Amino acid sequence: MDPIQTIAIGSGLAWASGVRLYAVVFFAGLLSRFGVVTLPGQLNALAHPLVIGVAGLLFFVEFLADKVPGVDSVWDAVHTFVRVPAGALLAAASLGVGADPAWLLAAGLAGGTLAGSAHFAKAGTRALINTSPEPFSNWAASFSEEVGVAGALWLAFTYPAAFLACLALVVLLSLWLIVRLWRLVAGLFRRHSLTAAGS
Repeated sequence: MDPIQTIAIGSGLAWASGVRLYAVVFFAGLLSRFGVVTLPGQLNALAHPLVIGVAGLLFFVEFLADKVPGVDSVWDAVHTFVRVPAGALLAAASLGVGADPAWLLAAGLAGGTLAGSAHFAKAGTRALINTSPEPFSNWAASFSEEVGVAGALWLAFTYPAAFLACLALVVLLSLWLIVRLWRLVAGLFRRHSLTAAGS
């Protein structure tokens, strides 16, 4: 596998794990097990039946939890401590056992950052959507995230250079979105503090 494809697959799995970790692990493992895709480095461990089984069960739970307003935000909050390290691990594992430790560390840092940017953009957006009382916008967001992750991974495996270009744009958009959400939340807290102080 050429370096561009290895980087694309490793970074694609890392980024996507920030949005849908268990779906990524489950489907990557399943597709690898049936020979549909070839995973680089040590990622072939995802094709082990135990990993596929556990990831499949957790994917089912996450699929349901992500469709319920409020529950999805709690799930996201808890998974802040799961998705980011998992993204780092997936990116580092894409390089394989024989890789230079410096490259493994760099890949892990980059993978964790990609997963973190995706996770915080997703979690912040979903928390904002949950302020609406109707569940339809939540369902639409959830299904669009799943389609987006599937499309991104397809692009990473089939057109790695195009995927890396798209990923750079998505990361920039995520960072912009995170800053906007942070300012919105800070403004709400400021207004709430002023109101509480005035009453």
